[in-house]
Amino acid sequence: MNQQTAPTAPAPVHLFSVPLSATRRGARLARLLAAERLNDWGLPCDPARLVIAELAANAALHGRVPGQSFRLTLSVAASGVLRIEVSDNRGDLDPSRGRSAAEAPAESGYGLLLVEELADRWGVRRGPVPGKTVWAEIDLAPHQ
Repeated sequence: MNQQTAPTAPAPVHLFSVPLSATRRGARLARLLAAERLNDWGLPCDPARLVIAELAANAALHGRVPGQSFRLTLSVAASGVLRIEVSDNRGDLDPSRGRSAAEAPAESGYGLLLVEELADRWGVRRGPVPGKTVWAEIDLAPHQ
């Protein structure tokens, strides 16, 4: 019997992952730690720092489960793609795509518009239950 295995994704060139408290302080620490790590890796901090700040703030505000943390993961692929992942334990709350221009202005809810503008791709992955991961990718290599 022939069995084929699915190709595995290549190991990232750089990988960083840390659990953080689901608080405003944890969200701020996510941004600071990420900026330090990107600097250590010789990568530009912006626009990644802004994307990380928004995703971490959302995890602390909307994804918070009392007594549980959220996780920040950064990885850089050999192809030059920075992947940002923020995982929380509120799989029942989906982040919504940005507001349309026709919607009435509000005091909040514009953070994911910022993510849409700064990231090359972003989305939501379910699991492990009961959680979710909001991810964003930034192409570090210049577009040709």
